Amino acid sequence: MTTTATRPRITVRRVVFTLVLLSVTTLLFWVPFEGLFAAGAEWPDPVRPIAAVIFAAGAISMIVLFTQRTSDRAARISQFLLGFVWIAFVWTLLTDVVRLALALGGVENPFRSRFIAVLLAVLIVTITAYGVYEAMRVPRIKRQDVTIPRLDPAFDGLTVAVITDTHYGAINRAKWSRGMVDAVNELNADVAVHVGDIADGTAEQRLEQATPLGDVNTKHRFYITGNHEYYSNAQGWIDLMTRLGWKALHNEHAVLERGDARLVFAGIDDITADHSGEPGHAADLTLALNGTQGSDPVVLLAHQPSEIKKAVDAGVDLQLSGHTHGGQIWPFHYLVRLQQPVVAGLSRHSDRTQLYTSRGAGFWGPPMRVFAPSEITLLTLKAS
Repeated sequence: MTTTATRPRITVRRVVFTLVLLSVTTLLFWVPFEGLFAAGAEWPDPVRPIAAVIFAAGAISMIVLFTQRTSDRAARISQFLLGFVWIAFVWTLLTDVVRLALALGGVENPFRSRFIAVLLAVLIVTITAYGVYEAMRVPRIKRQDVTIPRLDPAFDGLTVAVITDTHYGAINRAKWSRGMVDAVNELNADVAVHVGDIADGTAEQRLEQATPLGDVNTKHRFYITGNHEYYSNAQGWIDLMTRLGWKALHNEHAVLERGDARLVFAGIDDITADHSGEPGHAADLTLALNGTQGSDPVVLLAHQPSEIKKAVDAGVDLQLSGHTHGGQIWPFHYLVRLQQPVVAGLSRHSDRTQLYTSRGAGFWGPPMRVFAPSEITLLTLKAS
């Protein structure tokens, strides 16, 4: 009896994904290559071919390294390459406008192409360095007053420190985490919230980086899951944050009381929980608000701003979200805006419901932030 070895099934989706990945990667590397080493620059003969080999090797390496999903070292290299080449791609297109202006002004090659190449190289290096600095620094404090008409005067002036999108990951940022917690503690907030995407990896993998969160010094600490928790055992993160002294609002709420006055903090699982396969996890706002009183003002923690429609329908007063990173690397925020109703800041969505979207404290993927600075937000709630 003979047996035939089982071969991996090649699906149309996989073929399409591979073709798109190769096409996008080729474009990202080819455009800056032509900007830096245009034939019109007439560089000495070995320069352009050698540069072509280097760029091709970079593109192939990035794709190969991205497939090594369990390797932090591979992730560090591939993610940096992605951020670097995105910056190079965007700024090549922008300097092409200068190239055109020079051409229309009568500036001839090779000077025109060499001038653009030097300008572009300086821009790429400078913006990359700036982006890394902005990503790795302790977030700035952003202060925002929010007036909630239904808020009882007893809670007027309540302060909420908002943390989100810490994205502990392949780069060990335990020291950064400690600095962020110190910055939060200096605010002397009444409440601290972490609005999801705590890490890329399991709680065990990122324990050293996450542990400083246990030292956040506020009377109330609330945490919800983001979409990235559902890539790496969300329940494990809930369990860890509980051990660190945070109250996980897993489709539930907590009531703050001052005398007869009440203020509800509710939280829901990220919307991606619905299809994550994680037992007992799914976004359920109705369940989260079950048992609240109709007169209670509600602050809802929902990782993605797109949940604001449900918050409006439920009569929520203020939704706190993250997820967008403010775009993280300009001009990526234009693409984020296609998926999310708001990229950053305070916005109003009905007579009652407001949304505050934080740019987040950390970064995802490329260790860079360009024109989208990280933040720790201090919200001060005001009664009308």
